[in-house]
Formats: sequence, C-alpha cells, structure tokens
Amino acid sequence: MNRQWCARVLCGIVFAALAGCSVGTPYRRPDIHLPQAWREPVREDPADGSTAATSAGTTSTGAAPAGATSAGATSGGAASASVWPAADWWRSFGSARLDELIAEAQRSNDDLAGAIARVQEADAQARIAGAPLLPSLDADASATRERANVTGVAGNRSVFNVFNPELTASYELDFWGKNRALRDTARAAAAASRYDRQTVALTVISSVATAYFQALELRDRIQVAQQNFENGRKILHGLMLEQSAGTATGLDVAQQDTAVALLYAAIPPLEEQFRQTVYALAVLIGKTPESVDVDSGTLTELTGPAVIAGLPSQLLSRRPDIASAEQQLIAANADITAARAALFPSINLTASGGYESIMLSSLVNPANRVYAVSAGLTQPIFHGGALRGELAYSRARYAELLTTYHKTVLTAFGNVENALVAARQTAEQRQRQQQAVASARRAYEFAQAQMAAGTVNVLTVLNTENALFSAQDTLVQVQYAHLQALVDLFTALGGGWHEG
Repeated sequence: MNRQWCARVLCGIVFAALAGCSVGTPYRRPDIHLPQAWREPVREDPADGSTAATSAGTTSTGAAPAGATSAGATSGGAASASVWPAADWWRSFGSARLDELIAEAQRSNDDLAGAIARVQEADAQARIAGAPLLPSLDADASATRERANVTGVAGNRSVFNVFNPELTASYELDFWGKNRALRDTARAAAAASRYDRQTVALTVISSVATAYFQALELRDRIQVAQQNFENGRKILHGLMLEQSAGTATGLDVAQQDTAVALLYAAIPPLEEQFRQTVYALAVLIGKTPESVDVDSGTLTELTGPAVIAGLPSQLLSRRPDIASAEQQLIAANADITAARAALFPSINLTASGGYESIMLSSLVNPANRVYAVSAGLTQPIFHGGALRGELAYSRARYAELLTTYHKTVLTAFGNVENALVAARQTAEQRQRQQQAVASARRAYEFAQAQMAAGTVNVLTVLNTENALFSAQDTLVQVQYAHLQALVDLFTALGGGWHEG
C-alpha cells in the first residue's frame, strides 16, 4: 500500500510539472518598417546585360544567367523565389577556373572549417542543456565486509558481509519552465551557429571571387603596360634611326626615352600586387602561396551575369546574418524566462530501489528489497541580489541584441541599395570608358601617321600615347570594379541562401 501511494504521489507531481506554466513571455519578431521597393532604379542595361534586377511590379527584360530566372510583373504583391540569385551564383560568371577555386575553398578554407566546428559545439551544448528535462538514472553496487561487537555480550564479535545493488533516479520538476527556457536558449544558439556558418561560407566564396577577379585585373594591367612599353620601344628605335639620318632631334629621342622608362617602371609595382593577390587567394582556398598561381585568363573572357532581386520584404529570409541575429534575440528572450523562473521554488524528486543482503546467494530475494522516495522543495530567499541581477542582466542583454538585430536589418538593405548603385554605375562607366579607349586609339594612330609624314612632332605622339595607355589601364580597372560590384550585389542578396 505504501509503495502504491508513493507511486501515485510521484505520478501526480510529474503530471503537475508537465502541465506547469512558464513565467516568460513568448518571443515575437520585432516590427521593423520595410520598404515596398528598392530605392535605386533597377533595370536592364541593354548595352551590358549584367545589372538586371526586378522590384515589385517591374519586369526584367534581359537574358538571365543559368540558375536565375527573369521574373515578370508580380501579382498580388508576391514575388516568386526564382527571382533571387541561385545558390551557385558564381557559375554565372562563366569561369571554370573560378569554379575550381571556390570548390577548393569549400573543402579546405580554415574559416569555414572553424565555423563547422562551432556548429558541432553548439549542437553538443544544446544536448547538454536539454538533459535536465529528463530524469537521471544511476546504478550503484557495493559490497562491504564488517566486524562488529554484539551488543550486551562481552568479547563477542561478529564478522559478516553486506551486499547492496541499487538504482537511483532523480528529477527536477520544471514547473516554472526554467529548464525548458535553458534548452530553448541552447537550441537558438545552435541555430544561430548554423546561420553564422552560412554567413562565413558566403563571405569566403565572395572573397575568392573578388581575389580571383583582382588577380585577372592585375594580369590585364600588366599586359597593357607591357604592350605600351614594347610599342614605346619601337617608336624610340625609329626616332633613333631618324636622328642618325638627321630627320629627328636629340630632344625627340630623349623625350621618347623618358616615356619608355616611365612605362617600364610602371610594371614592377603591378607584378608585386599581382603576386600578393595570388598569395591572398591561396590562403582563402587553404593552400600555401607557392602552390597556387593564376597563369591564364582575362577579365574580358568573363560574362556579366544578370543579378535579379526580389521584393525587399523577402530579404529578411534571404540573409543568413539576419537569421543569426534573430536567433540570438530568441535565445536572449529565453534567458529572461530562465532568470525569472530562478526566483521561484524548485522541486526535486529522488527515488532509489534495490536489494540488501548479508548473503550473496539470497541477494535477489523479495524480502531483501529496499527502496526510498523523497521530494524536496527549495525556495530562494536571500542571495545578495544575484538572482535579480541575473534577471536585470538578461533583460539588458535582450535590449542590446534588439538594437543589433535592427541594425543588421538596416545594414542589409543598405548593402543591397549600395550594390545596386555600384553595379549600374560601373556598367555605365565601363561603356563610356570603352568609347574613350577607342577614341584614344584612333588619336594615337593618327598621330603616328602624321609624325611619319612629318606634319606633327614627337610630343604630339607622346601625348596621345600616354592618353591611350591611361585609358586602357582605366578600362581594366573599371571592368574589375563592375565585376566586384556584381559580387557585392550577390552577397548583399544573400548569395542564393534562403531560410527553408
């Protein structure tokens, strides 16, 4: 009867705990005013085809790259998920070498490997935090040999053995939701670590693409500088022949010699920057600098993919850094619940049962069974303000993370708007710079022809030569700036990631 009564009491307390109330406030996503459309005009540049983006009610008219579908006018204010960049967005640049480098970075990048390890750490912490919600069970077995005096008999001593195998179970009733809140905190932290891993992965991929494009840019600039240097040497050689024939002056030769020396001096700094960029690329893909090289390729071989953006309101589910900031906010809200629950009483149940006998052969005899059931209640009374301090800290921490979340969202929208501006403006700048190069080349060719005819002096040729070199070098830099702006736009849009 006693055992049945204890079992009923225990079950009743457990059911009461399961039906217990939480002293916390359920999490609600903060209200943030979101724009209805992107402020920067997003349209296809017919001369470029690489800066397309759609907003609410607009239609992209250009050819979209593989993995990104142009979206027509949206209906009902909703945009299809297909208007966002694809998960493998870097393939739209059309570079097999870039695909290889990014694949290597995904396998070997140290930052990404560290982020994966942090996810595993957070998962383990979540398992640890969830353990108090379940009873703990321990097994214990002891064997004791004792020698004792027999009471009332002088000089009579007894030697005997005591065997005692036992199971002990203990459980803390989570009546106020403290343990559940701690588990929710750990789970939110684990989710945030996964989003952080996605953020690191996106950053690594973007960095590899940017470093590779910069290496190609410097290769192209070196090639431009070498071509102009060789061309300047040819002119110098021709002037030296004319000087020997008496049709050119020493001043003409000296001026061209100076121009050739300046062109020659411009090459080493570019080569230094190129090697440094390649070394930085090697670190990103997890290799030693001497094992990586970019010995082929040019910016002109790359395609300018169309970058398509959906509705601004969907950006909250397209950026892993925003998702991470919200999970940290969820964890902080759960911490408030745990800190508040710590002010209330805690109830602990303990039960043990087993056998105890002085003879091993009769150990499991039902008559030798022993058990104990106990319950304890602990009410915090005075802890020097520590518990209320924990509650105040948790509330302040939530307020801090709320501002962080708000700033992360605003920064994300700013990133997209800035990237849209850069992509559009650099596309237009590239088109104008191409026209400038064509004009500078024509002027240089005319100057060469007129100098050969004797109608202009070498100074005119030098001026047009310098103008052509500067225009070509600037064009390469603008091409790189445009590709970098596209990478920034892909990154600002979440790089194809979305919270599924």
